[in-house]
Parts: sequence; structure tokens; C-alpha cells
Amino acid sequence: MPAASPSPALNIRRIDASSVSFADELSQLRRQLSPSGNVVSPKGRELTQRVFGQPLLPSQVVERICTAVRQEGEAAVRHYSQQLDGADLSGELRLPLPRLEEAHAAAEPALLECVQRIRDHIFEFQRSILHSSVTCRPRSGVQLDQRYVPLKRVGVCVPGGAAAYPSTVLMTVVPAQAAGVDQIAIVAPPTKFGAYNPDVLATCYELGIREVYPMGGAQAVAAMAYGVEGLPAVDKIVGPGNLFVALAKKYVYGDVDIDSIAGPSEVVVIADESTDANFTAADMLAQAEHSPGASLLITWDERLIDRAEEALARQLAQLSRSALTQESLNAFGAFIRVRDADHACEVTDLIAPEHLHIACAEPRLLSEKIRNAGATFLGPYSPVALGDYAAGPSHVLPTGGTARWAAGLSANSFLRSGSVIEFSRQALADVARDISMLATKEGLTAHRQSVTIRLE
Repeated sequence: MPAASPSPALNIRRIDASSVSFADELSQLRRQLSPSGNVVSPKGRELTQRVFGQPLLPSQVVERICTAVRQEGEAAVRHYSQQLDGADLSGELRLPLPRLEEAHAAAEPALLECVQRIRDHIFEFQRSILHSSVTCRPRSGVQLDQRYVPLKRVGVCVPGGAAAYPSTVLMTVVPAQAAGVDQIAIVAPPTKFGAYNPDVLATCYELGIREVYPMGGAQAVAAMAYGVEGLPAVDKIVGPGNLFVALAKKYVYGDVDIDSIAGPSEVVVIADESTDANFTAADMLAQAEHSPGASLLITWDERLIDRAEEALARQLAQLSRSALTQESLNAFGAFIRVRDADHACEVTDLIAPEHLHIACAEPRLLSEKIRNAGATFLGPYSPVALGDYAAGPSHVLPTGGTARWAAGLSANSFLRSGSVIEFSRQALADVARDISMLATKEGLTAHRQSVTIRLE
């Protein structure tokens, strides 16, 4: 058996949450965990210079692409796919159905069985939380309805830059199907990990998806938002992606709905003296493996921090993506020492993490004290990977502190709510005086007259 490679050098920051500098350090963490339109890698800067003739910021690149797709349609999509992805999208934009059928026919039976089992888990949970229409009859002659209607057509972004993600297909498509969405279109980068990945295509076909488009980045988001020849516009765009996808979703919001503007994936682990340091290290590594991915350990046990750091170095050396994972840990990781369990809950609420794993002796008690988290995992046998793949709630979750006000994707995200109001003549007469009073105060006499004319 070959010897293990030397453990990569770890340099994870240690933060004292009781220090006067903690607010500044937390602000720095938040900035790192939020999508930004002003950060570009050297490789990205070089590509931007070549394609656009000047070193544009990502936000400016997105604006250029979305404007071009809106004005020029399909031609702009093909142009930027070739320029940015090196993809020749000759012929129809949509993948031919035989391509999906072939991938499905060639797929491992075990994979398709796995997809069906997970699909059933997700569907069962999503149907159980689905909103239903409500009728209220508060007084004689009054009927008020709140109706929930599924969206007609949605678009799903599936990543495919560095790895293939059949799980994202499941976690976006099945909630939409549970809500009753009629049409689902999937876009994925024109790569071996994206729209040309046989496992992704087989998963799509197994779930009944027949619309798959090999396009990524801002041009794919714009094509779904505005509609181009061969790809009708959608009502809502969901799913994860890189910075350009996130900024493009932000740009087109208003023309269509979106799920969120996502930044790097993140986890907060709250641990105590009962926590297995090996489990904690594995949880932190699993998140850092996304690269970028932020892994934060919060504890009041100083010895656990030392044990977790040792376990991280030991396990890191065995990973296939150890170098990238190490970079994430050093750039986005932190050990945060707090006074006690209550302080841990306060700090967690300030961070408002995408994933929260409470690995303490009484995790449910702590979870009841924490308001802000996208998804919470309790106890030693509920790792975040459980939610990523199989539990039932979607793994598309709010990042970058937006869990203070945002929710994760669910079947309810694909419903449009509307009210229905019906009054009898007498019921209208009963509230006419109040309507008249407010309309008069606001100077809207036509509003007032539209009521009084019916009662004269």
C-alpha cells in the first residue's frame, strides 16, 4: 500500500468571539461569503480582455451579455458560448431527444434506482409542505380566497464546470414537479460535466425532463429570461452557478423571478466536548471541497479546536481534491471560540449560515435558540451531505448571510399566490363608510365614487 502524501499545510484563522475586533472579523467573513461583482481572477481577467477588448468587472461582463441576448437573441447566445466556453452550438440549441434516451439506456441500473429512491424522498417531503388554497368567510356576504397556482414554465441552472451534479437536477426539478409545474427547461454548460455528462442526462430523462440546453453562464440565464429562438422564456430561474450566473440572475430579476443570488457554499458547525473531532473535520472538509466553500467551527471547548485541526490535516491528505480543499480552508475557514452555548447561538445568528450542523450533546435545544440558518442538521448522524443528496429538503439554500430573511428552494417556491374577493351588496354597504373615509383623506374621489355609485 503506497504511503500517504504529506499533510498539506493548514493555516486556518482562529477568532475569539469575545474580542473587541470580532465585529470587524465577522464583517470580513461576510464579505468573503457574499457574491461580489468586483472580484475577478487573473484567468477571468485575461478572458475578459480577449473577448471584450478591455478588463471589465464581472458585473459589467454580465450586463454586456444580457443586453446582447435581449437585443440579438439566439445569435448572441451562440456568439458568447463560442467566445467564453469554446462551444460550437450549431444546429438547434436544444439537445436532441435521442441524446437523452441514449444516456438513459446506457446508465447503470443502480444509478437509476438511486435516482428514483431519492426522487421519492424529495417528492414526499415537498408535497407534505405544499401550500393549499384557503377560503375565508368572515361575515355574511363575504368570501375571500387565497389561491396557489403553479408556475407554467421554469428554468433550472445546473453547474458543470469542475464536476457533474445529478443531485442538483434532483433538488431543483423534483420540488417543481411536486408543485405541479408543467414545463421545466434545464441549462448546463457545454462540458463533459454539464450538458454532455451522461449521468446528468440520464437523471434528467429518468425524471421526465426532455428540455436540456448545452449553454452556461450569463448567456444561458439571459436566454431563459428573455426567450430566444428555440428556447421560450421562463417564468422563474432557479439553481446554483458561478459568479457570472449569480450576477446574471440578479440582472434579469424583474423580467423573471429567481430563487436567490448565491455565493460560495458554507457551513457552521457548533460543537462541544461531546463532539467527535473526526466527524467535525469531515464536515468542514466536505464543505471546503466545493472550493470555494466556507467551513466555520464554533465552540467553547479550546481543546476541541486543537483536535479538529489535527483531524483536518490527517484527513485532508487522503482527499482527491486536497489542494483545492486546503485553499478553501485557509481562505474561508475559521475556528471561532465563544464563551458558552448561548454565545454560540448569538454568533451563529449573526453569521446566518447556509448550512448549520449542531453537533452537541443536546442539539435540538440549541436549534430552538437559533433563528437564522438555511438548513439545520442535528446530531452526529445528520451530516450536511445528507441534505445535499437524499433527505428531502432542497439543497438550494440562501448563502452569504441572506438566511436572515431568505428561505431555501422548495415546492412552494414554484407557486404563485393570488387573492379572490367577492362581496354582496349588503357586505359592500357595511364597509362603504370606511372606504369613503380613507379615499377622501387620500384625495382619490374616483375610488370613493366607484363604491358609492353601487349603493345609490
